[in-house]
Amino acid sequence: MEEDIMTTENKTAALTATEKEFATTLYQAYATHTPLNMADYEQTVTDDDSAYRVQAFLTNLKEEPVGGYKVSLTSKETQDMFDADSPLYGAQVESHFRTSPANFKPEDLMDPLAEVELMFTAKEDLSSSDTPEDLLAKTKVAAAVEVPDSRFSDWFPSLPKHLVMADAAVGGYVVYGPERDSTDVFSSPEDVASVTCKLYHDGEHLKDGAATEVLGNPLSSLHWLTEKLAEQGTALKAGQRVSSGTFLLPEHVTAGTWRADFNWDLGSVEVNVAE
Repeated sequence: MEEDIMTTENKTAALTATEKEFATTLYQAYATHTPLNMADYEQTVTDDDSAYRVQAFLTNLKEEPVGGYKVSLTSKETQDMFDADSPLYGAQVESHFRTSPANFKPEDLMDPLAEVELMFTAKEDLSSSDTPEDLLAKTKVAAAVEVPDSRFSDWFPSLPKHLVMADAAVGGYVVYGPERDSTDVFSSPEDVASVTCKLYHDGEHLKDGAATEVLGNPLSSLHWLTEKLAEQGTALKAGQRVSSGTFLLPEHVTAGTWRADFNWDLGSVEVNVAE
């Protein structure tokens, strides 16, 4: 934990007073589940570097090890929605990665969505120089349902990109199924692009999703993250997990049972939300 916090402190060395105040406000919203009005903060962070500095300080305030990351805006459709031309990431604390089936009370969430993803876990430190074959060999993979959530009310799909970044990429929870060595599931990196899934709510089939929506292949998303972290002077460490990007446009989460069924023998992931 000390190493994680020290790394975050290094990232926030150039934090301005305004950025620090905004990060503290985000933390209070996170801790109390009291939503913020996005219109009050639209001009607080106006570039990527500032937004990531706020996110890093927000992560530090949580005083919990970084369990991994989520990658967002991994399709042209979602990038267009948030006026972006590349993905972005959010650091996720350890306790917000949960095994399936996961149960939530209404007070655990603010304004959540449901996405379906592949989650990768680093078996050893990953590098920006790793090839797709390297990434496959160095990871475990699992089916996942991500539950994005925001500290801003009525945020989807109108929250400005830099507020998404500052708010840990609207990180909520990542619920995942059994983890297996990626090379035990897939024979080649190209196989990863052929994963598909079906999303259900209370047994009703809502929509289908495909891994090709994630930068063409979720391994491309994982590689993007290793490059971005390297640019910022850090790396994806052994044991950390990555929710690599949604296969489909998210659904607003309501009470009931949310289930995603995946091919490639990856199984199902279940999220239960109480009334």
